[in-house]
Amino acid sequence: MLGFITNSLKSIVKSFTKLSRPVFNFQDNTLKFKINSDQFYTYTLEDFDTKTRHDPYTIQAYTLKSQNIFIEYIQTDIDVQWNALPSSLYIDLVKKKLNLKSMKVLEKYDFNNYEFITFKLDEHYILNFIYIFETNKDVFILDINSKLYTNLLKNFKKDYTYTHERNAEDTVDFNFSITRENNLNNYFSYEGSGN
Repeated sequence: MLGFITNSLKSIVKSFTKLSRPVFNFQDNTLKFKINSDQFYTYTLEDFDTKTRHDPYTIQAYTLKSQNIFIEYIQTDIDVQWNALPSSLYIDLVKKKLNLKSMKVLEKYDFNNYEFITFKLDEHYILNFIYIFETNKDVFILDINSKLYTNLLKNFKKDYTYTHERNAEDTVDFNFSITRENNLNNYFSYEGSGN
């Protein structure tokens, strides 16, 4: 009888642990993405720079920049809300900061906590966008060479093939942060104090 109770408790703890694993994690130069409770996709980064971002509404926020990937991670306080859809706000910020005239959507896929969008910028440059959301956590990823975008998307859509042209140049200087801009633009705030 005691063995049954012990095994049952172990099973419950194991199930809870699987369910509570974060959808996105960055540790030891590796990005880790939760596909389902038993499967993860990992992507190793080399030569990157991280900057901690500060805002009174965040618990943790940072940007990470490598040659062809830019990430902004934001974990807000529990009683903070976005004042519009976070992915839309971020896309608008990209358009503003890069002085773009157009961002044409070439493809869009939604799976669980993930949103994948490929844009054609000003009719000549391709930008892949991944948005990941959890309770009080938002991750925005801009992928220039499409490697992370394609391989992560294939974990959800097995028959996926990337059919868009590849960029001739592999770098764009993304030097902005929605967290840093929050003070001026009020992207997120405490519940009831937003726009």
